[in-house]
Amino acid sequence: MSEDRLRYWTIGVMAVALALTLHLHLVPALLSGLLVHELVHALAPRIAFGGMARSSARLLTVGLIASVVIGALVGLTVLGVAFVRSEVASPGNLMIRFADLIEQSREALPAIVRDELPGDAESLRALAVGWTREHAQQVQQLGKSVGIGIGHLFFGAVIGALICVREARGPEVRMTPVGAQLAARLSLLARVFRRVVFAQLKISAVNTALTATYLYLFLPAFGVHLPLRKTMIAVTFAAGLLPIIGNLISNTFIVVISLSVSIVTAAISLAFLLLLHKLEYFLNARIVGYQINASAWELLCAMLVGDAAFGVAGLVAAPIFYAYLKDELKAIGWL
Repeated sequence: MSEDRLRYWTIGVMAVALALTLHLHLVPALLSGLLVHELVHALAPRIAFGGMARSSARLLTVGLIASVVIGALVGLTVLGVAFVRSEVASPGNLMIRFADLIEQSREALPAIVRDELPGDAESLRALAVGWTREHAQQVQQLGKSVGIGIGHLFFGAVIGALICVREARGPEVRMTPVGAQLAARLSLLARVFRRVVFAQLKISAVNTALTATYLYLFLPAFGVHLPLRKTMIAVTFAAGLLPIIGNLISNTFIVVISLSVSIVTAAISLAFLLLLHKLEYFLNARIVGYQINASAWELLCAMLVGDAAFGVAGLVAAPIFYAYLKDELKAIGWL
């Protein structure tokens, strides 16, 4: 088989593998493995993979760095949960806070919306209990899915670390042509992941910093103190990891919370977030768009198709998978 035909064949294998990753709900494992792999390479590009003569020293270095990376990711997850829980100590407390927000926002909302809201905190509690009983099986399934997803994240991180250790050991045998082509495909996927995710991390960090400045400095300077500020910052950072649409999610959350203070505060928040949204379009064009040579409309179309076909996992993976396939098609001259 010629090299070109072998390359086309392995690209097809990768496309099927990525589709199976979505179908089998293994996206968390894939993304966590890629994240650990790229973080280890970013932290030790020379020490672990090129500048040390002794194989045992390379293995030890990579193993230690991978352990630190996994520990840091676990620690950040625990800190994130504690960060949100410090604001809302329990689900029951969170429900009470939202009930208070609804009550405070009632007068600022149009009558057609106000009439659809629960009358008071007790009505909201009864509504939540009724919904939970009606959808008990779905709630249990959701809890099970979350547990499985966390397990996949951990196993994916360990696999990513083991791959780094294997790379640090160096090639033991000569690869077959098929193995070399598949390794090239996986290497390209890892590079695309690094470009897309690290670029989006920069955008999310900028959005979160500006949102924190608005919530903790700008509004308090005028005597306005919004509730659930820590939660809003956490939502802004997490949602900001999704290109474009994540900004819309966090913006909606902040505007709804601002309505609990006054409609003027909500209007100011909306104006600020619109400016921030325009900034994110600029950042996406300059950072993400530059990294993967894709326009905002391309990413949105890919995310729309991913969400329609595979749900949230498809939505999250779409920018990475789209950028990878686009790079492959450009490399073979099809784009």
